[in-house]
Amino acid sequence: MHYDALLVVSFGGPESNEEVIPFLENVLRGKNVPRERMLAVAEHYYHFGGKSPINEQNRRLIAALQAELDQRGPRMPIYWGNRNWHPLLPDTLEQMKKDGVRRALAFMTSAFSSYSGCRQYRENVAQAQATVGIGAPDVDKLRVFYNHPGFIDAMAERVETALHALPEDIRRDAIVIYTAHSIPMSMAQSSKYVPQLEESCRLVSSALERRDDRLAYQSRSGPPTQPWLEPDILDVLREIKQQNSASGVVIAPIGFISDHMEVLYDLDTEAADLCGELNLTMVRARTVGTHPKFVSMIRDLIVERMKGGSERVAIGTMGPSHDICPNDCCPAPQRPGAPVR
Repeated sequence: MHYDALLVVSFGGPESNEEVIPFLENVLRGKNVPRERMLAVAEHYYHFGGKSPINEQNRRLIAALQAELDQRGPRMPIYWGNRNWHPLLPDTLEQMKKDGVRRALAFMTSAFSSYSGCRQYRENVAQAQATVGIGAPDVDKLRVFYNHPGFIDAMAERVETALHALPEDIRRDAIVIYTAHSIPMSMAQSSKYVPQLEESCRLVSSALERRDDRLAYQSRSGPPTQPWLEPDILDVLREIKQQNSASGVVIAPIGFISDHMEVLYDLDTEAADLCGELNLTMVRARTVGTHPKFVSMIRDLIVERMKGGSERVAIGTMGPSHDICPNDCCPAPQRPGAPVR
C-alpha cells in the first residue's frame, strides 16, 4: 500500500516556565486529578527551568529517522504532532492537508498497549481529522513494537552499558530494575500492558544472560484511593536495601523511549537521591532514543506495512501485534482521571 508521509505522534511538553501550567491544564482537562497534584507536578518542570526534554528528543529522533529513510528508503516526509502541546495534532494534520498528503502512517512513541499509550492517541488523531474536516489525510498506525528485535537489542545495549558503568565488585551482584509508567489498575486490566512489559523485560535480561531482575513502576498520579500498578520504584529500592539483596542497581526505564520528564525527575532525581540515602550505587540506563537499531526498526515497520505479506518480525513467545486495532482493543477505563506526565 502506498503512503505519502510518516506522522510521529507524541505526548508533548512545555519548553518554558510560562508554558508549564497551560500544558498541564491541557493534560488534565476533564480529568479528576486534584489541582494540588497538578501544582506538584509543575514543580518537577520548574526544577528543570520549565522545559521538558521530550520535544528535543522527538526532534532528534525525527532527524535520525529522516536520514535513515533518505538513505535506505522509502523516501517520505516526516510530520510531528502532539496530544497536549505544540505542535498539536490538528495543526499538523492541517499542514499535511495543505501539502497534499492523502495517506500517512503513524508512529506513536509508546512500545506498549494501553488506553493512554495507544487507543487514546488513535482517538486524538481521529479528533484532529474531524477538526481539519474534508481533505484530512487518512492515518494508519504502525503496530506496537515491545518485542521487536530492534527495540530489544537497543535496550539490551543500553542496560549493558549501564552495568559496565558500575564498579566491577558491585556489578557482580547488581540488580537491574526495569521501570514503566504506572497506570490505573482499571486501565491495566483492559489491555496487555503488563504482559507486554514483562515480556520485554524478560527478553532484554535473556539477551544479557541475566536472571532475577525486577519490574517496577513510577510516576503514578491518581488519588490515593484509586489502585494503580505497583510496586513503586522507590519501594523496590528500599526493599533491596532492607534485604541486603545487592549493593548496586541499574534502573532501566524500558517503558519510555526517550529521557523525558518522568525519567529526569522520578529516576535521575528522586530515585538517585534515595539511593544516596540508602548507600546503594545506582546507574540509570539510557532509553533507546536515537539508537541506530531502534531507528532502523521504525524504518522496518514502515516497509513491513507498505509491503503486504512481508515478514512481521517479533521475538519471544507472544508474536507480532496486530496492525489494525480491534474495536474492543484497550478500551477507556471506567473511571475519571489519567496519567499525568
